[in-house]
Amino acid sequence: MTVRWGLIGASDIAATRMLPAFHGLDGCEPRAVVSSSFERAQDYAQRNDIPVAYAGLDELLADPDIDAVYISTTNEQHRDQTIAAAAAGKHVLCEKPLALTVEDALAMNRACAEAGVAFGTNHHLRNSVMHRKIRDLVASGAIGRPLAARVFHAVYLPPRLQGWRITRKGAGGGVVLDINVHDADTLRFDLTDDPVEVTALTANHGMAGDGMADSAMAVLRFSSGLLAQTHDAFTVQHTRTGFEVHGEDGSLRCTEAMTQEPDGVLYLSAGGSEREVDFGEHEDLYFRSVRLFNDAVLGRGEPAATGMDGVWSLATALAAIESAESGRSIPVTIPGV
Repeated sequence: MTVRWGLIGASDIAATRMLPAFHGLDGCEPRAVVSSSFERAQDYAQRNDIPVAYAGLDELLADPDIDAVYISTTNEQHRDQTIAAAAAGKHVLCEKPLALTVEDALAMNRACAEAGVAFGTNHHLRNSVMHRKIRDLVASGAIGRPLAARVFHAVYLPPRLQGWRITRKGAGGGVVLDINVHDADTLRFDLTDDPVEVTALTANHGMAGDGMADSAMAVLRFSSGLLAQTHDAFTVQHTRTGFEVHGEDGSLRCTEAMTQEPDGVLYLSAGGSEREVDFGEHEDLYFRSVRLFNDAVLGRGEPAATGMDGVWSLATALAAIESAESGRSIPVTIPGV
């Protein structure tokens, strides 16, 4: 069976990351796109080999030839678009953050569950072979009991993306909802542990608009007692990303681990020596995300990141924002969980 996709949002990430997967994977077909501008949707469809452009969301959702939708609009639109897609019987893969409140993200999960459609969050980093290897090594006891972790995810936001992310707070702009959510999800995935408390500071170093953060540092406490430090930014141009986990018996350290095209190296330090870990070949993160979501649509497993994974990362990021604004440590709370 071929999963036929509709794109809600004529976005950069859809064009540069998702459409290569939609076009390149067997059993996958991009069918249609809708945008806030019909002219933009038409141009986007022509440039990206998409057969149909729609003028409105209702038209796309009424198309019987669409099985699943990928949502990559601005963040404040995700809730209503997901709920509408679920009501139309479409499976939903949504960009992060799922919404602007935990309650809205939970409502999206309920709507998809009640409609019987698959729902996933497009947290791409857990598709990295490096992070899957770290998860396996931590679970196997290779570094003993994990005590601490550190994420360096400070990057430079390229000019083509310096739109609403740095000007529209009401759309979910700012570095925390754009980048820190990825840290939260990757830490949960690699450690198989849930965050319970966040303390954070944010700053505006000149890229973002007034009242918005383009840099952030946070400390997360996890249920096991592990402490994790994160550094996120839109403004750092001259270094590479990294991820570390330190345990009682050893440490794991990887370079260039938090990018869309991870090409780094993983090291294990234990017993007084350090060695490079063989984790196999790097795989395109978005190809794997789409492949696993297609399998979920066909009843063969779950998305790489579920809708509830998206709730957890959102709740953690919102706690970081509240901490920075209030000057207090904030618990990570999810009603009913």
